[in-house]
Amino acid sequence: MFTTVRVAGDSMLPVLRPGDCLLVRPGAPIREGDLVIARRPHGLIVKRAFRRTEEGWWLESDNQSAPGRQDSWDFGAVPDQDILGRVLFRYWPLRRSAS
Repeated sequence: MFTTVRVAGDSMLPVLRPGDCLLVRPGAPIREGDLVIARRPHGLIVKRAFRRTEEGWWLESDNQSAPGRQDSWDFGAVPDQDILGRVLFRYWPLRRSAS
């Protein structure tokens, strides 16, 4: 089973850009460095799984200077039950310009 999500915001630049569409595998095993989708009180987020702690996964933005970015530096580790899935790949846009 797979699901899709669309990126909003600049917190994962340069890897992910606003409008990118991602294929996500719910319940997939997570390793450090994986991109994941997580549930937070303010909505869904896509972040990098930085490290595993006793409380859950420490998630970080690739672009720490993005306006309005929120990650584990703001809300702490995310419990396992709030990690919804691992990003498998970006499927849209098919290609990007060099800029």
